[in-house]
Amino acid sequence: MNAFLVLILVLSYFVWIKCIYRRHRRCFAKSVKYLRNSLLSTAKSSLESRADGADIRALIVAAHPDDECMFFAPTILNLVELKACVHLLCLSQGNYYNQGAERKKELVNSCAVLGIPASRVTIVDHKNLPDDPNVEWRIPLTSSLIMNHLRAHSFNMVLTFDGRGVSGHPNHIAIHKAVRHLTFTGQVPDDCCILSLVTVGLLRKYLSFLELPLSWLLPSRFCCIVGLDGYRRAKEAMLCHRTQLLWFRHLYIFFSRYMFVNTFQMIPQGPKNLKIY
Repeated sequence: MNAFLVLILVLSYFVWIKCIYRRHRRCFAKSVKYLRNSLLSTAKSSLESRADGADIRALIVAAHPDDECMFFAPTILNLVELKACVHLLCLSQGNYYNQGAERKKELVNSCAVLGIPASRVTIVDHKNLPDDPNVEWRIPLTSSLIMNHLRAHSFNMVLTFDGRGVSGHPNHIAIHKAVRHLTFTGQVPDDCCILSLVTVGLLRKYLSFLELPLSWLLPSRFCCIVGLDGYRRAKEAMLCHRTQLLWFRHLYIFFSRYMFVNTFQMIPQGPKNLKIY
């Protein structure tokens, strides 16, 4: 009897996951439009003509080649499916083990699998932004590079790491600090929403797709989910990074919830033209 009850609960849980995925597929475009409109409601009326929820120009800001598929694959796949124009800005070439040239090629190949053409991939090679957890990236330099890219392409959505950087990597956290600096000082356009990828605890992080109901129930401003087909593409993108495929990366591909779901919180914007002395 107990075994039968456990079986019913397990089957019910999997049915719940499937229902969540189907609902997400139906509602994703609406959630994007709602997110944009909720931001634009506080912007100037002259910007309302740009409030088309389907007209998304999204920028993913990453620190290293492989961040795009390790952490942001569900988001990229959902936005590409929505016909959004998705760009990637990678602030280092991943040269920690002197493999930068090879890793740049791997990044371009990975992005192609995810649906981002090479023309929309920008890789920064700056001596003061090395791929090194022991080097603190300067916020003024990091924020200026991001802001210059944002202005050049008129993005209306920017997605990057939160204050814990998912994996705790200092380079990830530095990007979040730089983006927070831009929003706090009011440099981001009114019609651009800035979203940070929510870092979850260790147990949730490695529950794979079983973590999906919890992500769906907990409050977030934006949720991106992929099914098995999306997971296969995310996995294929990860396999493009051959220089990084150590044994624990294979475990990550199988167990990480970030291969199936991303949840984001909005970074609020500060007052415009704020002077920092």
